[in-house]
Amino acid sequence: MRLFLALTSVTLRGILRDRMLRAILGTVLLLILLVPVFSMFSMRQVQELAITITLSAISFFLLVMSLLLGSSSVWRDIERRYTSSILTLPVSRRAYILGKFSGIAIFIVCCGLFLFLVSVPVIMFAASSYPSDVPVHWLNIALAIGADILKYLLVAALALLFSTISTSFFLPFFATIAVYLAGSASQEVFEYVSGQFGTELQPASVAVIKGVYYILPNFSAFNLKVPAIYGLSHSPGGLALTTLYGVIYVVILLVLAIKIFSRRQLP
Repeated sequence: MRLFLALTSVTLRGILRDRMLRAILGTVLLLILLVPVFSMFSMRQVQELAITITLSAISFFLLVMSLLLGSSSVWRDIERRYTSSILTLPVSRRAYILGKFSGIAIFIVCCGLFLFLVSVPVIMFAASSYPSDVPVHWLNIALAIGADILKYLLVAALALLFSTISTSFFLPFFATIAVYLAGSASQEVFEYVSGQFGTELQPASVAVIKGVYYILPNFSAFNLKVPAIYGLSHSPGGLALTTLYGVIYVVILLVLAIKIFSRRQLP
């Protein structure tokens, strides 16, 4: 346990020292602070536009972080020969992978919470400029950001899985982007082939599409931006199932990553 915590701490410190990540965080932070200016372009829906821009900026930042960190963490250690040195210690490969993911997860969660706290006064200021008939639902906004955090933890786990297979940064990075885009659109494709339009396709094609739908992570299930913007109610059961789905998928991806990395020959 002590070595696992040490690996998590080392991973987290390495992330915090990365100047590029700090620059991206600063850029997104500046964008959020400028939300009241951008929201003025919509005279009738200033509050709604402010929430939309804020949530989109936070979501984009978490996506970039999860892609970069998940794709580069293992690859960078192997490239610099750190992995061979670490694994000579009494550290299992399972602890190494879990320590890497824990450091990434802590960073993503903390960034999401920090950006949420920053967005609160920004949205309040924009909403007070042109009051809306619909009050700001802070719980819905918090749930939307929480769902995004869980979604991008899943993306980070997926990128980490690909990084245990690859010997370069590019394969896990672009493979994760491809899966993310496919998983984001899979719900619409599934509904399309399940409806009347699906009768125009071959049964074998429909079966393949549905099979891929059940294998790919359904990232659209974590999109809670519309209820946050317009103050719509949530189903507690739906939120619980979405959370359970995300947690189970992350666990599966980490188990696969550990099994693959345990069998990998390191230089």
